[in-house]
Amino acid sequence: MKHILTPLILTLCLTMTASAQTPDTTPLPPYPRVEVETNAGTFVLELFTSRAPITVENFIQYVNEGFYNGTVFHRVVGGFVIQGGGYDENYKLKPTRQTISNESGNGLSNQRGFVAMARTGDPHSADSQFYINLNDNTALDPRPTRWGYTVFGKVVEGMETVDEIGYLSTGAGPVPELAKDVPKEPVVITGVTVIVEDSADSETTDATPVE
Repeated sequence: MKHILTPLILTLCLTMTASAQTPDTTPLPPYPRVEVETNAGTFVLELFTSRAPITVENFIQYVNEGFYNGTVFHRVVGGFVIQGGGYDENYKLKPTRQTISNESGNGLSNQRGFVAMARTGDPHSADSQFYINLNDNTALDPRPTRWGYTVFGKVVEGMETVDEIGYLSTGAGPVPELAKDVPKEPVVITGVTVIVEDSADSETTDATPVE
């Protein structure tokens, strides 16, 4: 049952809450870099904070919580994408925070090497799962009549590792919702770390816009 607080009690509650919580309001750097270690190799992502601030903040929060450690790339489609960040090594879907708003209209395109958020048919249903484009997949970009898939970064090191994952043999997974495209040899994320707080001067920060 909900209760209506009197002004005095409400003031005390707000004061206690403010003193008990010290939220981190430090703004994210323009181009944070994240190293993703897997049992198949390592690659580095550079993220575009100004283009997708909600998505980048969400992703880095999951990174800092250690959420991705022990998750797998559960979907691999050669010449298309590799997708992960949702299932653990037993192919059990991990509980996530609330979903985030779609930022696909940010001028970034689903081109080879770029990373984007996976979602359902609901455009605002992305949570923790992400994918990396193995090819130019501009069909996933927004159009005037529909939402696209939010691109928020790109691979700047280790694309050969991503490609190797993309070449893996796949089949049905151990759970009904993963009926195909699951690597027969599990690709496990062993660690994800923010390695560069601000790479704004990097020559690799040129984000190809949507034509």
